[in-house]
Amino acid sequence: MCVWNGRISTVIELAPSILSADFARLAEQVLSAVAGGGSVVHVDVMDGHFVPNITLGPPIVKSLRKATKSVLDCHLMIENPDQYIPEFADAGADWISVHQEACRHLNRTLDLIKSHDLKAGVVINPATPVETLSEVLDIVDYVLVMSVNPGFGGQKFIPEVLNKVRKLVDLRTTRRLDYRIEIDGGVALDTIPEIVRAGVEILVAGSAVFGSGDPKKNVEKLLKVATKANLQRA
Repeated sequence: MCVWNGRISTVIELAPSILSADFARLAEQVLSAVAGGGSVVHVDVMDGHFVPNITLGPPIVKSLRKATKSVLDCHLMIENPDQYIPEFADAGADWISVHQEACRHLNRTLDLIKSHDLKAGVVINPATPVETLSEVLDIVDYVLVMSVNPGFGGQKFIPEVLNKVRKLVDLRTTRRLDYRIEIDGGVALDTIPEIVRAGVEILVAGSAVFGSGDPKKNVEKLLKVATKANLQRA
């Protein structure tokens, strides 16, 4: 058990991903999800190069910052993230994560994020080994494990990635580090129990929150399942 930002890391947080939200009612939907217990707003940024899709940029983050005081977690699925990190910081991001696969000088990129007084995260795709992060685990505040191949919402969860989560838990204990573990992709009522028991602390959910029904009620249901699984792990 470790402390991060004054909080015990075994507290499970749900991060609604706006990629699946109705952009015509974005602020309304985000506030509904937050009211249900979503404590982190996950913003998927895609450039059409690193991943085969284009989503949004700093102007959306700036608008969200006006609508909510919740943590804004910006996941940069883009080439040359160093070029855009200052813009996202200025727009109101609280956390920024970058892909190991997209960064030529990963240490420098993580230091750039921290220089803006933001939490710095590193992301790995399903086929990327945890071992590629060995030299930056003492730098990062959180590690985001992709449980689908990045680019589109609504994909099927890849269960094998949980082996990476378990490795990250073991490495954190062995090396006495305090990064948190986040997961993104296919997070839903049926996958959450196994995900939480593996050691994940931050659950990014898009379709399960915004796909249908009331985001507030959807978040409440997801957190109820996550809390139960967390108690079983303890």
